Amino acid sequence: MSLPWLVADIGGTNARFALVTEPGGQPEAVAVLAGADHDGLPEAVAAYLAEHAGGVQPGAACIAIAGPVEGDRYRLTNAGWSGSVLDLGIPHVELLNDFEALAASLPHLEGDDLVSLGGPEPSRGVKAVLGPGTGLGVGGLVPAAEGWVPVPGEGGHVTVPVLDERDHAIVQALRAEGLTHVVAEHLLSGPGLTRLHHGLALVNGVDAPRLSASDIVARLDDSLCAETIEVFCGMLGTFAGNVALTLGARGGVYLGGGVLPRIVERVRASDFRRRFEATPTLTDYLSAIATTLIVAPQPALVGAAAWLNQRLSNMEYV
Repeated sequence: MSLPWLVADIGGTNARFALVTEPGGQPEAVAVLAGADHDGLPEAVAAYLAEHAGGVQPGAACIAIAGPVEGDRYRLTNAGWSGSVLDLGIPHVELLNDFEALAASLPHLEGDDLVSLGGPEPSRGVKAVLGPGTGLGVGGLVPAAEGWVPVPGEGGHVTVPVLDERDHAIVQALRAEGLTHVVAEHLLSGPGLTRLHHGLALVNGVDAPRLSASDIVARLDDSLCAETIEVFCGMLGTFAGNVALTLGARGGVYLGGGVLPRIVERVRASDFRRRFEATPTLTDYLSAIATTLIVAPQPALVGAAAWLNQRLSNMEYV
């Protein structure tokens, strides 16, 4: 396929784009567009190519979407965009869930791209990736003869992972306000931090304003905000342990998304790792699994580029 190639990471809030100018190359000309400024994916792609890529016409693309995908069709879970990538007018388009793309990036991240959250060094086995952002994404990566195969999932919509009495009390308080079925994403996401802060205020019997995730992270000298982050990290540890057990992720569990890189030291000092390993029968299994935070600036674009390169390379030999 003729170069350059387009890669994109389309989230509920922002659409990130870049070009790949050579096979196996890294994303270049990265630009972040606000999703609300564009009517849909074709309009956002056209704006990026015209305003940030010199009007080039890509010969192939890999588009990662924060939502379920089926064939050529996509639907953003936390925004209004939906449709078919065939409408983009690009000769060859690969369509991935955004956490499939994040999973595909894992073998290509190293050094300062990663921060250990406990456990041994990651290995080559099956890997899991999860992360709170506008939603809560989950994916996997399986080693295969031709490289790696990313596995999509919608694990953020499983029932919320509560473990101790405080967790249960928060969930009960939110249910009493009408959130009858609390799923993991309701608390383990950017908007989830706001909901968690409110639920904790109800449990503690204090009157607190509704704060955004950014406000909560910026006010960690406030006792309720600090406790919110503490509960958030603990629940996330339980959720990550559940994902590791479900996928058999002996090669490591990686955490991404937009929230955690802003509170790296809080996560490392939190109950995250203890809760990750807290299972009645398989503590040894989980303690042997690395947990690693992704702090690279645009890892899903790296994954989209790697996947597109792998797919196009394999097509040459079919």
